[in-house]
Amino acid sequence: MKEAGRSAWGFPAIETVLRDLRYAVRGLVRSPGFSITVVLTLALGIGANATIFAVIDRLMYRPFPYLRDPAQVNGVYLRSIGRERERTYSKIPYTRYLDLARNTHLFSQVAAVAEWGVAVGIGQETRVRKVVGVSASFFDFFDLTPERGRFFGVSEDVTPRGAMVAVLSHGYWVTGFAGKPVLDQQIRVGSVDYTIIGIAPDGFVGTGQGRAPDVLVPITTVPANSDRASQEDYYTSYRWDWIEMLVRRKPGISPAAASADLTGAWIRSRQIQRAIDPALRADSAARPRAIAGAVRSAAGPDAGLESRVLLWVSGVAAIVLLIACANVANLMLARVMRRGRETAVRLALGVSRSRLAAQFVTEGLLLAGLGAVAGLLFAQLAGAAIRGLLLPEGSTFNLSADWRTIGVAAACALVAGLLTAIGPAILASRSDLGGALKAGAREGTYRRSRLRGALLVTQGALSVVLLIGAGLFVRSLNNVLAIPLGYDASPVLEIRPDFRGPELDSASRVAVRRRLLAEAERIPGVEAGARVNSMLFNTSTAILRVPGIDSVERLGRFNFQLTTPGYFKVMQTRILRGRGLDDRDREHAAPVVVVSAAMAKALWPGKDALGQCIEVGWGPAARIPTPPCTTVVGIAEDAAQQGLIDNQRFMYYLAVDQVEPSWASTLMVRMTGSDIEDQIERVRRSMQAVMPGDGFVVVRPLQEVVDDQRRGWRLGATLFAAFGGLALVVAAVGLYGVIAYSVAQRMHELGVRMALGARSGHIVRLVVAQGLGYAAAGSAIGLVIAALASRWIEPLLYQESPRDPVTYGAVAAVMIVVGIVAGAVPAARALRADPNRALRVE
Repeated sequence: MKEAGRSAWGFPAIETVLRDLRYAVRGLVRSPGFSITVVLTLALGIGANATIFAVIDRLMYRPFPYLRDPAQVNGVYLRSIGRERERTYSKIPYTRYLDLARNTHLFSQVAAVAEWGVAVGIGQETRVRKVVGVSASFFDFFDLTPERGRFFGVSEDVTPRGAMVAVLSHGYWVTGFAGKPVLDQQIRVGSVDYTIIGIAPDGFVGTGQGRAPDVLVPITTVPANSDRASQEDYYTSYRWDWIEMLVRRKPGISPAAASADLTGAWIRSRQIQRAIDPALRADSAARPRAIAGAVRSAAGPDAGLESRVLLWVSGVAAIVLLIACANVANLMLARVMRRGRETAVRLALGVSRSRLAAQFVTEGLLLAGLGAVAGLLFAQLAGAAIRGLLLPEGSTFNLSADWRTIGVAAACALVAGLLTAIGPAILASRSDLGGALKAGAREGTYRRSRLRGALLVTQGALSVVLLIGAGLFVRSLNNVLAIPLGYDASPVLEIRPDFRGPELDSASRVAVRRRLLAEAERIPGVEAGARVNSMLFNTSTAILRVPGIDSVERLGRFNFQLTTPGYFKVMQTRILRGRGLDDRDREHAAPVVVVSAAMAKALWPGKDALGQCIEVGWGPAARIPTPPCTTVVGIAEDAAQQGLIDNQRFMYYLAVDQVEPSWASTLMVRMTGSDIEDQIERVRRSMQAVMPGDGFVVVRPLQEVVDDQRRGWRLGATLFAAFGGLALVVAAVGLYGVIAYSVAQRMHELGVRMALGARSGHIVRLVVAQGLGYAAAGSAIGLVIAALASRWIEPLLYQESPRDPVTYGAVAAVMIVVGIVAGAVPAARALRADPNRALRVE
């Protein structure tokens, strides 16, 4: 009656679970070595998955804070065919934005966004900060109210110029103004003064990637910091791509329907543009289409190498978790086999097999839960390292654990607990009760297990796959690092003057830039200096004609650089033949050009390029049937100016004074010595003294630009190598554990063998062969899997075969060595088997 009452009024299921937990805790406390090994192994697998999820979630999928109904919000991407391949554009002219907003019908809201770095503040407090220009409709995408003041409205965001008002981010208000009252105060943004009207709430980042914005201004005021031509025609011309468009679909409208609506509006916009620019490519050739895609560009239709690498690494992390689960399952199987007599006694006393299986599952889930806690701590440490790989210094990107990350870790722990416990639970529930109870002291001490062998081989195979991926990425990174750049960027500083204060005409700005260059060349430690019109990997094109060639454009993209004579000395780009630009190439001298070797070969195959003529058209001159002839006076080595892996490298260099002196707005200086970081502030202060009024200069190492181009490959090599090494360690520990356990169980057998005359070499070969067999089988299967999966990883590699025999052979050799080492230590223990003790057991 008491049992019946307990069942009726109590919670027997909960009590059973609690008893199982207490039993599991007691068992783990009695075996601390086993418990610590399992928890750490699972922590590595779960922590790896939590880390990668946190990175991918924040970069690609997590909704922006305060964004209302994010599932209905899209970014706009335009695609068209140019120079024989399809290109994707996320930035569009403001005029295009107006056309798309006017001619689409399936959106309830549209907004324009533009981000850029600009000097903010006055005097010594001036710093380059992230300023975001947004349309007034942008704030309607969010559910938020200002911390102080208000946001700007539609009446303050009008063409040709909106109201000079600004909203500060909460972070900038606290760090830059110490949280003091700032409403109605003036703040200098670029060369224009704005009135602060509001403070955004804490945590608001807009739709920015990485760093949060410091200042938000009406987008129609952004051109106020540009040249006069842009200020006057930014809303009527199509020549300036600087706007990102945000749309909210009406209820029930699918992304496909929204994309079709945008495509139709874009085609109409191109018709309007063609009336201004008849040379615009025909729609039949360009095949324009628009896409309503992800707001985060990393998840957009043209995601970069880093996004694709991260998605691959997420799969790698899952494989690491599987390897960890296989390792733990093997350890738990060994533990079940060692506890065979205990299990038999419990079954004989009346414990049901399902009840016994439930206890093993509880134990597995408990271990996985402890592993998840340790894994989250591991994720915190790993997240800081990955953050440094992905984002520049000063980014607010945060990888600290939150409920989404904790939820993923819990899900991984649940899966891991079930995977590691199901095998031991089945094995224990199927134990031979009679045989186990009747077994003697030696009988049943060692039994071969096909399941355990299969788990070991699986671990090895998966480790081989990951190590091959790591090896391919490392070799690919080495190929990227070995690319001849055609210049030496490591000791070069890039200096961008930011004119502020009184309006300066074009001639005055040119004069200031010339004084800046002269001042830079007088600074101790500066070897050479030059002025250029475009920065590295951001070059421009012009209308180019070559006598005897119908269409130069069909040969590829030809980029130009306007520069002063010192450019080739600054960049250390060699002149292979002829001469570089020098002081003879002034305004009224005969126009000359230096071309890259690849360009010379493409335009004049089999001929001497020196003395040849090209015709370069600028603006209205591009419409002149016969622009003036520009003579080739030099051939320079090929330089990676347009892209790091650009195979064409069609580049030509023109004297800036012979084209337009005002276009060369950036300075480049070459420093001596290796401590270039320590010289940046000294150069900045010297340049700052020359700037008129509140002018400001931004100085940064050119090597940072080059490193940004390599970041995707470096990320892939680092993460694949880290996870591949982690998988190898886990698999090696698992292999060692199984062999060591089998040796411990076979000590009686080994003693008998030695009593019967077995030599030490025979015992060592017996044990080592076991580890070598598992490693060889895992290697063979892993090599086959890697070869079959190679075609999917090939697009992520650079000039590296996904079936590189050197990488495959090296990984297989590493696994064989691991198998030998994993068996060598237990083999040494096997040699200590005592024949006398083995015989006395009888």
